[in-house]
Amino acid sequence: MSEGRVDAWIWAIRVAKTRSAATALCKAGHVRVNGERAKPAQVVRPGDEVRVVLPGARERIVEVRAILTKRVSAALAAPAFLDRTPPPPPRAERVVLAERDRGAGRPTKRDRREIERLRGH
Repeated sequence: MSEGRVDAWIWAIRVAKTRSAATALCKAGHVRVNGERAKPAQVVRPGDEVRVVLPGARERIVEVRAILTKRVSAALAAPAFLDRTPPPPPRAERVVLAERDRGAGRPTKRDRREIERLRGH
């Protein structure tokens, strides 16, 4: 088979957890095929670029290598696409502004004001 539906394909390669979630992503405008917004029944062919914006503002960029219509294991799905998603940026070291000892109880009014001053409120 040389072409298939984009919603079924992103479900089959395990980008979306369910077929209905894949359809919802398409309807919400979070799926683009070759730069164009895709409806659930949009046809994809080998060589097409599919961009999916997932919840949490993550974007997956994949190139279609083969068409799958049924969901298969991750090992069998891997040859069906080429993942071109850039690696996530490194996590910045989080600065701990105000840390209280465990079991210290509720902060006092004075503690709360110091915490707010440190946070810049």
